[in-house]
Amino acid sequence: MAEEHVQSLARGLAVIRAFDAASPELTLSEVARKTGLTRAAARRFLLTLADLGYVRTDGRLFALSPRVLELGYAYLSSLSLPEVALPHLERLAAEVHESASVSVLDDTDIVYVARVPTARIMRVTIAIGTRFPAYCTSMGRVLLAGLPPEDLDAYLARAALERFTPHTTTSPDALRAALDRVRAQGWAMVDQELEEGLRSIAAPIRDRGGRVMAAVNISSHASRTTVESARRDLLPPLLATAAGIEADLHATGGASRAQPGSP
Repeated sequence: MAEEHVQSLARGLAVIRAFDAASPELTLSEVARKTGLTRAAARRFLLTLADLGYVRTDGRLFALSPRVLELGYAYLSSLSLPEVALPHLERLAAEVHESASVSVLDDTDIVYVARVPTARIMRVTIAIGTRFPAYCTSMGRVLLAGLPPEDLDAYLARAALERFTPHTTTSPDALRAALDRVRAQGWAMVDQELEEGLRSIAAPIRDRGGRVMAAVNISSHASRTTVESARRDLLPPLLATAAGIEADLHATGGASRAQPGSP
């Protein structure tokens, strides 16, 4: 497929991805540095995106405009998973009084596609489209455990297993062992690996063929929920919610349109 690769499109998307929560506004030099483009090329892409309405600028600083949301909405509007999952998440969050979410795998990250928050328990705000590394999240563990062996090997070959807390699993062998446990038991718990105080538990959402297509989780602060109480009190309603989402997706035929991205 290399001959079909449109380099200018790839570079334009790289410019859009240069902006994030930590860098909502960037100078031309910063965009060039983050994307590896020359200043002249970065300027052309930024001005083109500004002409199209995806970027705004005051002459020195550049930032994404709300129109960028159209790009994500095009995906979400074709995906039945969020609309099917949301009522289930609302019932789950009301039952357990904790935040509930659904995500899919995109390359080395999970991407949130549906969420019902309760009390805020992380330093960052989680919204639709938020991304986190898959290896240190409960939903990521579920999604990685569902990969074919060759895809998991490819993931481990390129994923940077960064240490976020003293509890983060950074050894590929230890991660493989954790994924084996997830695969055997059918759910995952991650205890303060992404952020201190954050404890979460996740279950897979499978398509009609039994392939893991998404994950659903409950997240809680460690001060409110012990590992034992999460397993006792949160796991049963979580598994019931996953089963309910699966049943509705299969009934509507939406499972075939809710596939995660390639790892």
